[in-house]
Amino acid sequence: MIIQRLIRPAVVYVLLTAAAILVVYPVLYAILQTFMTTEEASAYPPKLFPSSLYLGGVRKVMELVPIGSFIGNSFVVSAAIMTGQVIIASLAAYAFVYIRFIGSKFWFALFLSTMMVPWEVTIIPNYLTVKAWGWLDTYSALIVPFLASAFGVFLLRQYFLQLPRELYEAARMDGCSHGRHFAGIVLPLSRPIIATLAVYSFLQAWNTYLWPLLVTNSDGMRTVQIGVSMLQFEEVTAWNLVLCGITLMLLPSLLILVFGLKQLVRGIAAGAVKG
Repeated sequence: MIIQRLIRPAVVYVLLTAAAILVVYPVLYAILQTFMTTEEASAYPPKLFPSSLYLGGVRKVMELVPIGSFIGNSFVVSAAIMTGQVIIASLAAYAFVYIRFIGSKFWFALFLSTMMVPWEVTIIPNYLTVKAWGWLDTYSALIVPFLASAFGVFLLRQYFLQLPRELYEAARMDGCSHGRHFAGIVLPLSRPIIATLAVYSFLQAWNTYLWPLLVTNSDGMRTVQIGVSMLQFEEVTAWNLVLCGITLMLLPSLLILVFGLKQLVRGIAAGAVKG
């Protein structure tokens, strides 16, 4: 029995380690390729580690495309979408939980039903709307269509339902308005789930490719996802430069994911407990 108790955790850890290596290897390979020369990157058999800390690939990428401008655009767009989704979702979730109005359950179900509509179905109507408003090649076209999220409202509503109802009743008895209760009690108690939504929405906006490709025309408005694709040419493709661009693109999102992973897992688990 003692041997079995020792063997089972060991087997589990070995399997988890192998799975972690499979997941991390592509990212690690891209980072290592960043510091290789073109000859090292195209060598056969392929090399796993660079012979030296070569930074010429980073300089070459910055010469070929304005990667700094692309990263800046992606950061502005992602931060604006994150802020908008957190504000709108928190206000809507508060209304569904604490404000009584006719047909609240119906409207909430109708609101959630939009999650079943694939994003691809709405691309053409959204594009025609943005074009009619003269928003093409602007930050408005990149940000406004994503400011509201049914998933965010659902996530925050589920968390708000877990907050003690007695706090709301006591606050109302003391003459606390909805605005004061929302800002002074609900939001401070909901910081984990708000951080979860913030990380999720930022990463989702950062990785968007198709919509920025449709609504932007100039290099000054392109996002980093499109910038990386510009490193591939029809004649020849230097894959170490492409991977270098991917590494530069991944750094901000990896940092946010590393620092927000605990809140992301905790918030999603907590928001899925009560319906």
